[in-house]
Amino acid sequence: MVNWRGLYTLFAKEVWRFVKVAVQTILTPVVTVMLYLLIFSSVLSEKVEVYQGTNYTTFLVPGLIMMSMIQNAFANSSSSLFQSKLNGSIAFVLLAPISNLEFYAASNLPVLLGFAVLGTGILGTLGLIASIWAEKWDHISAFQNFVILPLSFLSGVFYSIRSLPEFWQKISYYNPFFYMIDGFRYGFLGVSDISVWISMGIVGAFFVTVSLVCLLLLRSGYSLRG
Repeated sequence: MVNWRGLYTLFAKEVWRFVKVAVQTILTPVVTVMLYLLIFSSVLSEKVEVYQGTNYTTFLVPGLIMMSMIQNAFANSSSSLFQSKLNGSIAFVLLAPISNLEFYAASNLPVLLGFAVLGTGILGTLGLIASIWAEKWDHISAFQNFVILPLSFLSGVFYSIRSLPEFWQKISYYNPFFYMIDGFRYGFLGVSDISVWISMGIVGAFFVTVSLVCLLLLRSGYSLRG
């Protein structure tokens, strides 16, 4: 049976932590997105039309929103668990009558639908995996700066992959972040670079894969139980 009280308590703890540092978790991402939008839209809005009848600013907004969501999903889940490892408070969570699945669900509970749920779920899960693996903050930063950030920027946030040379188009198809951005953009504009159902299938499969890896790590107690 599911320990709903334990699940809710852990979830409420994570929400409280998120709200407690709202300047970092909410205001900073909003300001960053607005700066990107201001700079790119003012320079390119009148010069670039990615899809027929869609100006560049309209094209840019969904990608920026999704990029901000997935980057911060990773940052919040990884920092929360890793901080618990450093200060030793993870022991209280491990001793509580909460299963691995309940621990995982409380850290990645979705609040939106479709690609927003899958995208933030994937990055939240990757954040947990990175924090389990990491031994110091530098490892978290390296994972974010050399894996998450490049994949985000090269996912089609600022351009359509149709505008790329054929070789780079094929490379883009191996970037799972591309399918998150492209599918999320379809929800706004009704147009995308590939079928939205293909994107949904690939993102869903990626979500299941990283979730299973995370649950196996939690079950094994790797790097969590001393």
